[in-house]
Amino acid sequence: MMVVAGLVLVVVGALVWWLGPRFGGNGGLLPGDLSLRRGNMSFHFPIVSCVVVSIVLTLLLRFFQR
Repeated sequence: MMVVAGLVLVVVGALVWWLGPRFGGNGGLLPGDLSLRRGNMSFHFPIVSCVVVSIVLTLLLRFFQR
């Protein structure tokens, strides 16, 4: 079951990586994600995206546990 879940995550991740630029005009960043650029260096910290993913995964796991 863990292998199947891992394969599903790989496929979903590949689809998001491939289709993401076509649908997310701002590069997939949500409002609140930090993106700093100085000269030839850039730093991205997706704090809001992490919170959203955490909430969604928590709800899915609680739903499937019952």
